[in-house]
Amino acid sequence: MTVNVALKQQMIERGLTQDELARRMNDALEEITGRPGEVSDRTVRNLLSGKTLRPIGRTCAALERVFGCPVKELGLSPPRSAVPPEDPVLRRTFITATTGTTAAPFVAASRQVGVSDVERLQVGLNRLTALDNHRGGHLALEKAALAGAQQALDLQQYCVSERVRQRLFTIAADYTSRAAWSCIDDRRPDQAQHYLDRSMIYAGMAQDSTAQFSAWNQIAMLARQYRRHTDAVAAGQAAQGLRIARRDPLFASLAHARIAIGQSNRNDKQAALRSLGHAQDALTKAAPAPRPGWIDFYGSAELFAITAIVQERLGMSAEAEASSHRALAIIPERFRRNRALSTVRLALAQLHQGDLDLACATVTDVFDIMQGVEIPGRIRTELSGFQRNVLDCAPKSAHVADLIHRLRPNGS
Repeated sequence: MTVNVALKQQMIERGLTQDELARRMNDALEEITGRPGEVSDRTVRNLLSGKTLRPIGRTCAALERVFGCPVKELGLSPPRSAVPPEDPVLRRTFITATTGTTAAPFVAASRQVGVSDVERLQVGLNRLTALDNHRGGHLALEKAALAGAQQALDLQQYCVSERVRQRLFTIAADYTSRAAWSCIDDRRPDQAQHYLDRSMIYAGMAQDSTAQFSAWNQIAMLARQYRRHTDAVAAGQAAQGLRIARRDPLFASLAHARIAIGQSNRNDKQAALRSLGHAQDALTKAAPAPRPGWIDFYGSAELFAITAIVQERLGMSAEAEASSHRALAIIPERFRRNRALSTVRLALAQLHQGDLDLACATVTDVFDIMQGVEIPGRIRTELSGFQRNVLDCAPKSAHVADLIHRLRPNGS
């Protein structure tokens, strides 16, 4: 006996275990005959091991209904014509399926989905993540992310495997989170909130704590935009309590960092610095591992950038300047938007130490970094905040007029 490679590959593609295939075959037989099937996991084992090469008519019909293809494509031989299926209804279904006189059992074939469909959608999601890192949030990215989420939701209607269905819900959650993030980065918080509500639903249906973490991470950032700093801390704590954060120190570190930002915005200095310490400790324990592409931004560089935000909020401008320099020294080139944000924060730390000329020279680098694309709303908001600070300390400075000009829609 030799292993039935064709059947095994089809099961892998659709994410089916032996027990689950047996259940699906019994469901198919009930649909065909009106009576529950009696396929067992032993039947499936015999098919996989090669012990059964020519299954009976009922088994063949069930396999073809589940996989949407002739049994020959599953490495099996159909019953000999001299051996009719046991049931007249089943006989008609089996004969018409194998002769091609009706497409009924095969209609689902072009619509059944499996692991390769999930992987295809994941590739598209990774491309959107790379685009966001380079350009920042914008309307076209938001629309593309929503289209990807809808594809995943449409495909899960035709799954034969619960595992693949859950993975598709994860993909839908991740795409919807990407749309939400585009809105957060573009400073459209109300629309972002709508998408995050949907993303959390999909993540729950997927039973995926990583997708839930992504949503809570963005909810913390959104709360910051709304200036609901206690909510931001609570969102970070919710992320911290998820299974993925307990299992993977990288996620735990990011949760601590989000909590630190919220605490600093509440001017809770000791708690914020303590959370930063926890974030650093957790990050040192994080080992390389397969992770979703959206969290690639987080590492030592991003933690330095977040540390600078916390220190600046707490009035520690010299320390914030040093942290921003450390972040900029190691931010990967592909994270152009993050580099621009850290540059604004570096300029603000310099300004708060009284070095107006140096700060304004630093902030002009942002326009060079983002050259060729429209500056995302989040960066524009940071630049506007820098401009207000310059007005407060030097209202007649020529730097103010230059910033006003550059921040106009067609000014750069």
